[in-house]
Amino acid sequence: MAIVLITGASSGIGYQAAELLAQKGHQVYGAARRMDELESLKKFGVNPIYLDVTNQASCEEVVRAIIEKEGKIDALINNAGYGSYGAVEDVSLEEAQRQFEVNLFGVARLTKLVLPHMRKNKFGRIINISSMGGRVTTYFGAWYHATKYALEAFSDALRMETKPFGVEVSLIEPGGIKTQWGFIAADHLAESAKGGAYEKAAQKAAIGMRRQYSGNMMSDPKIISKTILKALDSRKPRARYLIGFGAKPIVFLHAILPTRLFDWIMMHSS
Repeated sequence: MAIVLITGASSGIGYQAAELLAQKGHQVYGAARRMDELESLKKFGVNPIYLDVTNQASCEEVVRAIIEKEGKIDALINNAGYGSYGAVEDVSLEEAQRQFEVNLFGVARLTKLVLPHMRKNKFGRIINISSMGGRVTTYFGAWYHATKYALEAFSDALRMETKPFGVEVSLIEPGGIKTQWGFIAADHLAESAKGGAYEKAAQKAAIGMRRQYSGNMMSDPKIISKTILKALDSRKPRARYLIGFGAKPIVFLHAILPTRLFDWIMMHSS
């Protein structure tokens, strides 16, 4: 049994992962800001805990509380994150910074807090939920992809640094997953472009995103939960798990196609 802290546990992938890990016998702390949406996890044995990953004091309190009760944290699953789409010219720097605060610096805050305990125990698992969007860039997704590309580099460096201490770092890189993520990103895109030079193209792209996420092609989020469990339980977890609809073929095409041809595909894929 591992002592696990998972962020963004109030919905979607985080909720399902917390449920699955608890059912498999792990002691899970499901963290999020929306405590009311964590309540239903109690019936699976998950311990709900308030956390704002953008707040240093909140992060410190969560880690302190778990260490005080359990004596250790075996695994940190950095799942909290969101996608805010929009043209670079349209998206405010405040919104861009907020996305980095959640998607990257929140990961860094918790990682820095749990690492001393993991090093002391000579064991740890840090599982960062990235995206195939950390390997390829889609239309109007500059700031979202910037955070995920950064998370990939952060995780790669962290993996090398922590390996001598028995801490393994893995990236989960989902493709198209049937959650509310696509609708939220599409709404941000449409709203940010209103009245601007990119409005027509952005509205078209947003309609395409909603259509894709309303269809039946997207993968069930349960495949991500199962992959997180695999990375947690494996004696030698992989550095990367590229899974879900479109992930492997799109990353492959990005690697072999000329850049401008791949750009054209992304701009017309919706």
